[in-house]
Amino acid sequence: MKTFWIRVVNLLVIIGVLFGYNTVLAQRKNAETIAKLENELQVMQQQAEELGAYKDGTYKGEAQGFGGPIEVEAHVEKGKISAIDIVSAKKEDKAYLDAAKAIIESMIENQTADIDTISGATFSSTGIKNAVTKALEEAKNE
Repeated sequence: MKTFWIRVVNLLVIIGVLFGYNTVLAQRKNAETIAKLENELQVMQQQAEELGAYKDGTYKGEAQGFGGPIEVEAHVEKGKISAIDIVSAKKEDKAYLDAAKAIIESMIENQTADIDTISGATFSSTGIKNAVTKALEEAKNE
C-alpha cells in the first residue's frame, strides 16, 4: 500500500512538472508573438507617417456658416495640410468670420478638421470646419 501512494505522489509530481513546463512554453510563445506584432505595428505606423494622411493637391469644400455658404480651399503638401484659405463667405458677418478664422490654425496644427468650434463664432467656425471636412474627404489616402 505504501508503494501505491508513493507512485501516486510521483505521478502527480510528474503531471505538475509537465503542466508547469507547458505553461512556460505557452508564455514564451505568446511573448514572441506579441514582440513580433509590436514590431510589425511600428513598421506600419512609420510607413503611414511617411505616406501622410492626405494626397497632395488643392481641394475645395463648401458648407453653411452663420450668414450663408462658406467656401474653402485646403492645400495638402507631402501628405499634410499645409494651408487652408477661405475663398468665399459673402454673406458672413465680418466680426464672426474674423473670430472663426482662429480654427484654421488649429486644423493645420492638428492635421484634422475635427476641432472644437470657436466660442462666440460658433456658426461661422462650424461652417469653416464642415467645409474643410468636405474638402479633406477628397484628399484622404485610402
